[in-house]
This record gives sequence, C-alpha cells and structure tokens, in this order.
Amino acid sequence: MQMFRLLHLIILATALSVSPLHAQISPEEHASHHPDQAAGNAGSSTSAMGGPPEGVGGGPPDGAGGMMGGGGGMGGMMEKMGAPKPKDLYPSLMELPDLPIERKAELEQEAHQRMMSGTRVLSEAFDELSRSASGNDFAAMQQATEKIREGLGDFESGLAAHRALREGLAPRDVALQWFKRELNLPNAANIRPSHALLWGMTPFHTSVMAVLVLFTAAMIWMYFFKMRRAASLLEKLSVAGSGGVGSEEMGRSGEGESLLADSVSPNSPTPNADCCDGDDACPTEEANADGETFSTGLIPVANKKLCRLRVANISQQTEDVKTLRLVSCHSGCIPFSYLPGQFLTFTLPVGEKPIRRSYTISSSPTQAYYCEVSIKREENGAGSRYLSDQVKVGDTLEVKAPSGRFIFTGKEADSVVLISGGVGITPMMSVTRALTDMCWPGEIDFIAACRDPEHFIFRSELELLAERFDNLHLFAALSRIDNGMGSYRKGRLSKEMLSEWVPDIAGKRIHICGAPAMMEATKEMLAELKVPPENIHTESFGSTQKPKAKVAEKQESHEEKATGAKVTFTASSKSTQLQADETILEASERIDVDIDYSCRVGTCGECIAKLLSGQVTMEVDDGLEPEQKEAGMILACQAKSKENVSVEA
Repeated sequence: MQMFRLLHLIILATALSVSPLHAQISPEEHASHHPDQAAGNAGSSTSAMGGPPEGVGGGPPDGAGGMMGGGGGMGGMMEKMGAPKPKDLYPSLMELPDLPIERKAELEQEAHQRMMSGTRVLSEAFDELSRSASGNDFAAMQQATEKIREGLGDFESGLAAHRALREGLAPRDVALQWFKRELNLPNAANIRPSHALLWGMTPFHTSVMAVLVLFTAAMIWMYFFKMRRAASLLEKLSVAGSGGVGSEEMGRSGEGESLLADSVSPNSPTPNADCCDGDDACPTEEANADGETFSTGLIPVANKKLCRLRVANISQQTEDVKTLRLVSCHSGCIPFSYLPGQFLTFTLPVGEKPIRRSYTISSSPTQAYYCEVSIKREENGAGSRYLSDQVKVGDTLEVKAPSGRFIFTGKEADSVVLISGGVGITPMMSVTRALTDMCWPGEIDFIAACRDPEHFIFRSELELLAERFDNLHLFAALSRIDNGMGSYRKGRLSKEMLSEWVPDIAGKRIHICGAPAMMEATKEMLAELKVPPENIHTESFGSTQKPKAKVAEKQESHEEKATGAKVTFTASSKSTQLQADETILEASERIDVDIDYSCRVGTCGECIAKLLSGQVTMEVDDGLEPEQKEAGMILACQAKSKENVSVEA
C-alpha cells in the first residue's frame, strides 16, 4: 500500500510539473529579443529530429538556438537544475508552414515514432520505479522519475505534432504553448482584461475612491456650515442681549417659598418621565437671510413648552443653601439662553398636583453647558424642601424657559451698585460672574447684607474675584459679628455705610434684591442720599404676607364668601363668583382655567391677561410695561375686583 501511495504522489507531482503555463508573448517578440538565434532558424528544419535517440538529451534544437542548448544558455541551466531536457520537435513546428509536403509527412512519421518511444520509456520507467520502491532504493527511484518525465515529454511532443497535422491546428501556436510552458510564463487566456474606468483603476477601486472623496467633501462642508451657524447664533444673542433691557423697575419673587400649594395642570409631564426629545425639548429654529437655520435660544414661552434638565452636581454653599448645577439631558449646550439676573420656573411633584416655583439663576450665561440655581431651604417652603431634601445627582427636573427683567448686562450703564440681602445675592452673583467673565471695564460695587460670614453665600468666590479684578469692590454688613473685618462691617446696612462705600452713589445705577422689608429700608436710605428713583431697580424675594397666612386670616374672620362679583373667562367659556380678596388667578385655578404664572407677586409678568370688561385693582404691577397697561392688560396674580369682569383666558 505504501508503494502505491508513493507511486500515486509521484505521478501527481509529475503531472503538475508538466502542466502548461501561458504568457502573452508571440514568436515575433521572442525573435526581436534574440536576433542571432532567429537568423539561424531558417536552415534548421533538416535537423529538427537530430540529437540523441528519440530527442532525449543532446545538443541544441535548431529552432531554439543557443537559448535551449544542452551545454550552455537556458538548456544547460535547466539541465543542471534537474529539469527535463528540451524537446527539439517543438522548435521544428515553428517552421512547419514553410516546409514542403514531403517534409510534413516525414514529421508526422517522426511524431508517431516519438509517441511510441515515449510509451516505451514510460513503461520501462514505471517498472524501474516499482522495483526501486519495493527495495527502498531512493536513488533508483529518482532516476525512474526523471525517466518518466522524459518519456512524458517525448509522448507529449509527438502527440502535439499529430494534433497540429491531423486536426488543422496552427503548428506555430502549438509550439508557442510549449515555449511558454518551458519558461513557466502565465497564459494570456487566464489574464482577464482590466476594465479600468479612471487612471487605470478597477470599478471597485474607482467606487471606493469616489466614496472617500464625497466623505471628505461632506466633512469640509459640515465644518464651514457649523462655523457660519455659530457666527449667526452669536450675532443673534448679542442683538437679544442689547435689546432686552428695560429702564423701569424689574423684579420677581426670588425664593418663591411663600407660594405654597400653587398647582398646575394635571396634564403636565411628571419628573419621572424620560428626558424630553424632539420638538418638545428643543428650542425653536428660525432662518436668516442666507436661508440657514439657527436656534433662537429661548424655549417659546407662548407655547408653554417645558424642558427637562439633569442635576449634574449639588454643592453646599452654607448650612441652609445648596447650589444645583443643571445640564442638558442629552449632553451639549443647555437648550436655552438667558441674561444675568433671570430666573427659571420649576414644575415640582409636590402634593396631589405638581407645583411651580421660581428660582434665580446664579451662574453666568457665559457658561453655555450648564446653569445653576442656589436655593435656601425654608421650613415652610414646599419647593425648597423638595429640592434640598429629595433631589439627588442624576435626577431630572422640569423647567420652563428663563424669564425676568431684573437684569444687568453691562450695556445699561458704565457702573453698577449691587445690593443684596440674604439669598437675594443669587441674581447679583450671576451679574458679577458675567461681568468678570467678559472683563467688563466698569466699576462694580458689591454690597451684601447678612448675619455672619458663615451665612455669606458665595463669600470665598467673591473674595477671589475681588482680588483678581480691580474694578470689583466687595463690602458686607454683618449683623451678628462682634467686630468688623476690613470692608466687612458690624451691624445692619445703613445710610452711612452706603455713603462711605460708594461716595458718588447718587449718580450710580443701583440693583437691590432681598426680602421686601430689607428693600424698602434700602430704598429709603437711597432717597435720603439723593438717588433718583429711576436709578433704582428691585427684585422681591417673597411678598409682604405669605398666601398661607392670608388664607388662615380669611378662615378665622369667615371672609371666605362670595363678593357678588363674577369673573368670566371668555376663551375657556367658564365663569365663577369671586371670593373675598380673591385674585383672578386664584379664581381661574379653582375652576381649572389655565393661566400661566410664575412669581405670583406681580413682578415677572408671566400671568399677563387681557381685561375685556370691568375694572380691577392691582397691588403690584411691576410686571407690566406702560404700553401694556394702556392696552388693558392685567396681571392675573394681582388683579382683584368687586364688580363683574371678563378676561381673555
């Protein structure tokens, strides 16, 4: 069995060694490279079958010249490498068309003899191989295999000549195939033409290059598009910042903790919902003159859209004040812009119905990737208790677009005095951070009133800013310390302190934010210092009396009775009797009429509504512009009436 396996492998290797390989070369090309050999081919027909018996071994064939010679050139080299000796019958076939008929007959006879000789050699070689294989005579086996190759070569050359003569094949082609096989050249038939489309590339490479070029072009276009869009947005924000400032009093309920149990529509999204997607979460887009779209920055308040922000960090400012850093749910910039001093309105899941609370943004609008609110925990404040005790990092909060007109951007005046009391420091901090971020050149006098250094919110940061910026002057009135410390004075804020810290205060623009009692006292001091009322801008942190106290008073005095006056909400087709000392907003909530609101103390302007008939009184109307008052607009949170009225809501 081993002998037959070995014999099978030898035959397979022999067949592979003589398999034809083809190349793209013609006899004319070969002759052009060997002109001396081509010249000697003309008289070689008579010795085509010369050499050793049956054409095995011997000198060079006539058709091959020196290239296929036995003692030198290609033939000698191939013989030394163990390759079979050249077959002289093939070169003779190159001249076959030029031979006379009798010479062709002679070649046919010689071809037949070649086949017979090859058969005999093969038979003898296989017998020798069989004997040497049984005796494990490896040298004899190698000689037998060489003899097999010679016999195959003889048989194949005679067979090829017969095919050329009997089947009408072109003898030159038969000889050429032999020549290519001897030189191990590839067959031209196996080489497929290259269907190049561009610069010699195949269709596949052409398509890949086209995709890469398109991708590169798209990236370049996106880069320039984003740059143009960013430029348009900056221009839009600068225009908005310069045009959104008023000169009249501006304010808002900062802490908002007097607003207990303020309910909103039960259809409002819950804080457990996923972060807002698509149009419900994104700012609106407008098109500029070039047709490019850009974000307007603010979520449209008119559509009452809300946005959900994620709490990224919570830091403790003082023992009762925390700062919540809010970021976009889906990374990137926060989905709105704002001005220093504006506030956010939160929808919080407190009680049976969600409540709304407003908190001033304490961060600078120059930080586009986050905004911060600083909240003081009030024992009676439902919103502050929820944000201080229950909210943790990773939670999401529902907020409404920033609003409020208690702002200072640096364009309203060339200097400013910021006076704050307690947690009323938050809008002042936003203004100071923004002005120092922009390196605003004007003078900033920052005056804080609080109990002691431990309750001085943002103290360390303000001290650092005052060291870095020469135009920022920091002062504090601390009511519960034993001794003053530099610009920190013992006692409550006084007229003397103000005149000492800011000698030319009468010509300054002044912003005040704090509890109502503190602001009233400060305005009286400023009046004594000859400060014009139009230079004073305020923001209230809470009303003079909390709604809960008002309700308790009405219940004790049994005033919870209808006044006889009726309010009609035309858009909702609802009406109700007004209770004693009840506002239009409170009546609308009682019968589920949706009027938007935020501060509920008459400063933010969110609850503005059109009065269609009747007369109302308003304790505070700071949230209305003069032209709005002339147009019959009212603040629903302040409007009360003792006669029938109709409101567009």
